[in-house]
Amino acid sequence: MLTRFLQRPLILGTLALTAVALSACSIQETGSISPSLPTPEQRSPNESADFIPPAQDIAALSEKLRAAVAEQDAQEVQRLVSAGADVDTKDAEGRPALVLATRSNAVDVAKALILAGANVNAQDTQQDSAFLFAGAEGLDEILKLTLAHGADVASTNRYGGTALIPAAEHGYVQTIKLLLETEIDVNHVNNLGWTALLEAVILGSGGTDHQEVIKLLIEAGADVNLPDAQGVSALEHARQKQQSAVAKLLEEAGARR
Repeated sequence: MLTRFLQRPLILGTLALTAVALSACSIQETGSISPSLPTPEQRSPNESADFIPPAQDIAALSEKLRAAVAEQDAQEVQRLVSAGADVDTKDAEGRPALVLATRSNAVDVAKALILAGANVNAQDTQQDSAFLFAGAEGLDEILKLTLAHGADVASTNRYGGTALIPAAEHGYVQTIKLLLETEIDVNHVNNLGWTALLEAVILGSGGTDHQEVIKLLIEAGADVNLPDAQGVSALEHARQKQQSAVAKLLEEAGARR
């Protein structure tokens, strides 16, 4: 009995030393006492869907995402989004990553962001969204992507205009066709008191592209007699600017003055 009593501390001590040794081996193998965050490749499919990195990691990943957007690196954008970067991250000037990609007409990057769930209607401090900017600047590939992923065609820019109005000003025929396939309001009036038709006449050149845009707008139901805020009609503006071909189109569509 005495012998077994004396052996007990020795046995317990040996077990404790063994546990410490195993722990040390584990630390040497991993190189870290605390477990590191799993990479997307290491996570199971179920984990990947629900995994949310710590806030500090999201911030770091999002900063890298903005850099990848600036470098127009679509593959890196996809990798960072998969790792947990905020797909709607904004830079110091309040510009969403998707707006930055759109401003550069980086189609592959914009596509990667949109397919990852980026908000196509998120606006920057100038009230430009990816949809509004693409429409205004005739960036039709990105415009198609935004329209296919929930673009709000009633949204407005800093001038209170829809995407249709600046597209008409610039004479972007294909862009106008894309926008008129939606439920966009062809007679929407912006803060200057202009519709897309009025803007096409007032700021347009009267050339063949603007004539085609005006035809498309009329066919879509544009009110040719709706005047601007000063009461001046599109026909009057066309005559003042000596746009005889545009004036003829308006007259044929029923413009009275």
